[in-house]
Amino acid sequence: MSPRFLFSLLMVSLLGLACLPLDSVAEDGVIVDGAGYTLHDTESIKGHDEQKVAKDPVCDSSRKPRILRVEPDEAKPGETITINGENFGTRDCFRGVAFSAAGPAKIDYKFVNDTTLEVIVPDVQPGMSFIDVVAGGGNARSKAFLVQAQ
Repeated sequence: MSPRFLFSLLMVSLLGLACLPLDSVAEDGVIVDGAGYTLHDTESIKGHDEQKVAKDPVCDSSRKPRILRVEPDEAKPGETITINGENFGTRDCFRGVAFSAAGPAKIDYKFVNDTTLEVIVPDVQPGMSFIDVVAGGGNARSKAFLVQAQ
């Protein structure tokens, strides 16, 4: 078959589909596997709750956090340090603190406000580490921080 014939056949087929009413192509409530929530075996949201929507925080993802200073710039595990910066967001939108030397370990911290965090240095090997602050607007990394020996 020539390419010209195949192209013509394709165009006629597409025009035929365009003339069908939409409800004959897909019915209401039809689930197509691999599309939307069914792709991840997650039940779709059914309806909504006005009270829940009103309580959900609105996080500003356009305000990237920034660490300005860590005081003191060296500490022992278990000691509290203060991280000063900007755009940490609100308590509801703040995601957490991480030390590069601690891997995925959970870090204890207190969210003070949009510019201040109080963080307990985790029990890690002595040496240099970076501190990451994760907020609604992204991630910020500190300059090197020295974890002292116990």
